[in-house]
Amino acid sequence: METQAEIDFQSAVSAFSAAHSEPDWLRNLRLAMLEKYPALALPKFEKIRYQRWPLTAAHQPTVQASAAADLATLDLDYAQAKNVLVTYGESVITSKLDPELAAQGVIFTDLFTAVRDHPELVEKYFMTTAVKPDANRLTAFHTAFLNGGAFLYVPKGVTIKEPIQGYYIQDSTRPQDFVQHVLVVADTNSQVTYSENYATVGTEANLANVVVEVVAADDAQVRFSAVDQFSAATTAYISRQGNLANDAKLDWAVGLMNDGNVVVDFNTDLVGHGAHTEVKVVAVTTGDQLQGIDTRVTNLGQHTIGHILQHGVILESSALIFNGVGHIVKGARGSDAQQESRVLMLSTHARGDANPILLIDENDVTAGHAASVGRVDEEQMYYLMSRGIDKKRAERLVIRGFLGNVLTEIPAKRVRDQLTATIERKLENGQKSE
Repeated sequence: METQAEIDFQSAVSAFSAAHSEPDWLRNLRLAMLEKYPALALPKFEKIRYQRWPLTAAHQPTVQASAAADLATLDLDYAQAKNVLVTYGESVITSKLDPELAAQGVIFTDLFTAVRDHPELVEKYFMTTAVKPDANRLTAFHTAFLNGGAFLYVPKGVTIKEPIQGYYIQDSTRPQDFVQHVLVVADTNSQVTYSENYATVGTEANLANVVVEVVAADDAQVRFSAVDQFSAATTAYISRQGNLANDAKLDWAVGLMNDGNVVVDFNTDLVGHGAHTEVKVVAVTTGDQLQGIDTRVTNLGQHTIGHILQHGVILESSALIFNGVGHIVKGARGSDAQQESRVLMLSTHARGDANPILLIDENDVTAGHAASVGRVDEEQMYYLMSRGIDKKRAERLVIRGFLGNVLTEIPAKRVRDQLTATIERKLENGQKSE
């Protein structure tokens, strides 16, 4: 027998779906996952203990535009961008797409507009390929309570030279879940650079549940960069999933600059022969937060390449866990799986872990891993300080070099500059507390 709370949630989800004119397939999927998610298991990640976090303590979804807020403090420099989407809570602040790209069939808009205007295309790819809605409790919860996001579609043979930019701002001026879904589809022989940014306005304690799907068809090339900056009051689950067909390539470059507790699930499936992914992650933890990052690449097709590079810095009493999983399945002959995870600790109270995992089920392959957890190199520090640089600035210079392998991979200069500034802020704040 259904409880009153369950009935209330069903009514609220149905009303939210109706208010956004969602097609039957999406509304029915929401309701199915609403019923199913409590019984599903949470995803398990090696050494990341997050099971007691309030990641499914849902508020009832409501259709309520976010009140005006000063977003200038977030330094969102998008005025000159040709292709950009900015959302704040459930409100779309800006949505622009170059008319020439639109004429070629490119679609870039908020998710609800995409569902209304391109329902068949969204239905074809939404949680059907890169991740399934009932993969675990958090993906099912995501499907039921989805309240924002974006859809990017690049047709066959189209090359987009200018970056596509998305800014997704959490409205924490009031109690409200932030459940965002970004779907990127690069059709056959297309090319695109996509950059996204997450941040928080307000101090209300809220959850964030973000799922990103990247589907790359044969010979498609996608460069994906992201800067995540959720606030200390936000507890977040971030899932980025890729599915690559024959000779497709997906380059990930992600900066995890969050201030609260975050569990991150990266997964890329190299399904087609010759598929190739490079995953580069940089993370900085401060205060008493925990960031747990699980990065997996599965080589399914022959002659596939999956490389993982993760560098992180830990300050104060925070904790950072890197899991790197390279899995070459039986039959993926000629494939390559490499990974490197390194953690730099600047505090005796910090906790760091780097766990390399290789699962090799085929003989004709190459694979390797490297992992380290340590402190700032004393010789480097001595050299810099002997040149008149004070200790804290010397530490920041060493750290910037340590993180540079990822920073240089982010294609948009503005994003690189923003990430560098964010790293400096977190390091400076962390050093003040030491």
